[in-house]
Amino acid sequence: MSIRNNWTHAEVAKIYNSPLLELIYQAQTIHRQYNNPQEVQVCTLLSIKTGGCSEDCAYCSQSVKYQTGVQVHKLLDVQEVLTKAQEAKHAGSTRFCMGAAWREVRDNRDFDRVLDMVKGVNDMGLEVCCTLGMLTDTQAEKLKEAGLYAYNHNLDTSEAHYDSVISTRKYEDRLHTLENVRKAGISVCCGGIIGLGETDQDRISMIHTLATLPAHPESVPVNALVAIEGTPLENQKRVSVWDMVRMIATVRITMPQAMVRLSAGRLEMPTVEQAICFLAGANSIFAGDKLLTTPNPAFNDDKAMFELLELQPRESFKEYVN
Repeated sequence: MSIRNNWTHAEVAKIYNSPLLELIYQAQTIHRQYNNPQEVQVCTLLSIKTGGCSEDCAYCSQSVKYQTGVQVHKLLDVQEVLTKAQEAKHAGSTRFCMGAAWREVRDNRDFDRVLDMVKGVNDMGLEVCCTLGMLTDTQAEKLKEAGLYAYNHNLDTSEAHYDSVISTRKYEDRLHTLENVRKAGISVCCGGIIGLGETDQDRISMIHTLATLPAHPESVPVNALVAIEGTPLENQKRVSVWDMVRMIATVRITMPQAMVRLSAGRLEMPTVEQAICFLAGANSIFAGDKLLTTPNPAFNDDKAMFELLELQPRESFKEYVN
């Protein structure tokens, strides 16, 4: 199967709606053509600036619009972040991701500090990723010069459903940031969240948008909503593992070389459910006790899962060709 960026919406829908076991089989077959099925990339995500965000994302605990109990913390010191990165590397992570609860990056001392963080983590031999909100082309170039490997900026959901989740920025804003990242030569990390009240058609549309970008994202996080008390989506039901499997498998088939990241929601997934997701083509996880502000499986639990499933961590900077 060749790499395609011209998928039609109907083609993506046909894949997504395939009989489940056939879908898993197709995804695993393609996964084996492009990736080592025993390799899983282990990433660590650290919140370097927590809470106080002016956005109104309906799922997020860090918005100033909602009372969620999250304490606002200013940007961490560079050395504290580098210590955390070293701990993550020692625990087996090969990618270190830093998230700041900003609507957009501003050209100020905080951004200069982030650039120093990027340089320091890169010097450790870790792939360094940031998620800082919207970026200009100049800011993306500065991050690239500092050694940034990847930038995360999720679409979250389909364009049609987007306004039901977020009103403080437009879908086009997200796509424009992705364009700035791509032009700067930084790897694009972009996926979404399921369980936001969207339909299957919304999920298919989001995958279609990602799969028809000028270049596929190097990494596609698939998140299950973690419903947080105090947010508008606090009463949403947990999505089933089969919903996650359909998403992961369709992403794998349409974007064969992408790192498909089994992201938020893993804490509620027993090992057998995670194993099915790996079978469907997931080959990356976030490790560590927290994903920004939400709980995540402990390192020791993931180590035990890797041993049971005989998985091995993917090395840093493994060549990626699109």
